[in-house]
Amino acid sequence: MKALLNKLESISNRDKEINELMGNEEVYSDPKQMAALGKEHARNQSIMESYEELKDVMEHLKQAQEVLDNESDSEMLELAQMEADELTERQDQLVERLEVQLIPKDPQDDHNAIVEIRGAAGGDEGNIFAGDLYRMYTRYCDNIGFKTEVLEAAPSDAGGFTLISFKIKGDGAYGHFKFESGSHRVQRVPKTETQGRIHTSTATVLVLPEVDVEDVDINPDDLVFDIHHASGAGGQHVNKTSSAVRITHTPTGISVNMQEGRSQHANRDMALQIIRARVYDFYEQERLREIGEVRKTKIGSGDRAEKIRTYNYPQNRVSDHRIGLTITQLDRIMEGKLEDIIEALIAEDQRERLA
Repeated sequence: MKALLNKLESISNRDKEINELMGNEEVYSDPKQMAALGKEHARNQSIMESYEELKDVMEHLKQAQEVLDNESDSEMLELAQMEADELTERQDQLVERLEVQLIPKDPQDDHNAIVEIRGAAGGDEGNIFAGDLYRMYTRYCDNIGFKTEVLEAAPSDAGGFTLISFKIKGDGAYGHFKFESGSHRVQRVPKTETQGRIHTSTATVLVLPEVDVEDVDINPDDLVFDIHHASGAGGQHVNKTSSAVRITHTPTGISVNMQEGRSQHANRDMALQIIRARVYDFYEQERLREIGEVRKTKIGSGDRAEKIRTYNYPQNRVSDHRIGLTITQLDRIMEGKLEDIIEALIAEDQRERLA
C-alpha cells in the first residue's frame, strides 16, 4: 500500500506541475507543448479522482478505527464496526481500480484506429466474410458512439471486399480495438454451395493507431507521389480527373493507393494518414524484435497471420482462441454486439500486465 500511495502522490505532484506549466505564457503560446501537456493531464484525471476518493475513505476508516479503539458503548462499537467494514471493502475496491489505472499504457491507446480488413483464404467467400466483419465493426462503433470513415475500398464482384480500410474515431479507439488484429476464420455453407457443405474461409484484420506527424520520423524525400486516374466505382468524377494518389515509402516499400476521396487533395491527406500508420507500425515491430519484446502472450502478437477467432455459423458459435472464450450468440455478435469479447480481451490484458 505504501508503494502505491507514494506513486499516487508523485502523479498528484506532477499534475499540479502540469497545471502551473499550462498557465505559463511561454508554454501557452506553444501549441505542440500545450497539446502534450493537455493529453498528460487528461490521462491523469481518472487516477486523481480515484486517489482523492481513496484518501477520503482512508481518513474516515481511520476515524472509525479510533472509535473502535477508544469507545466502550456497545451500540457505538457496533455502528463503528459496520462503518469500518464498509469502508475497508470500498478501500480494497479503490486499490484494485488504481492498480489497473496505473498499468503502463501504450502511448498510442488513446489515438484513433485505422482498420484494414482483407479477404484471405476461400476466394469469394473470404471476401464476403471481410464485408461481414466490416459491417460487424461499424455497427459496434455505432452502438458505443465511435465514428467511422472509409479510407480505402476494393469491392469484390461476388460481394464484400478484397480490401476495406477505415478509420475509427473516438477517445481510446486504438486501445479498444487493437486486439482484433489477426486472422478471423469463418465456417459456414457459402451461398454458392449447392451440396450444403460447410466451407472454411478467412479474412485478416490489421488494426493500427492513427499517428501524428511528430510520432513517426518520415523523411519527405523518401516519399514518392504518383497521381493517376481513379478506377472502379465512384460516380461521374471517376476517370475524368487525375484525382487518385499513390504514395510509396521507398525505405520500406510500403505503398498506399487512395481514390475514395472526391479530390486529389483529400486522397493525398488520407494516403498520408495510412502511410504514417503503416510506417510507424513497421518500425515499431522492428524495434520490438531487436530488443526481444514482441508480445507472445495469450492475447497474441497482433500478427495478421495469427488465427485468433472462429465464427461457426451452423452452431451459432464464436470462439476466441487466445483466451478460451466461447459464446453461442454468433448472430448477435455479427450485428455488432461485440462488447463481451472486447471487454474480455481488455480484462485479460490487464490481468497479464498486473501479474
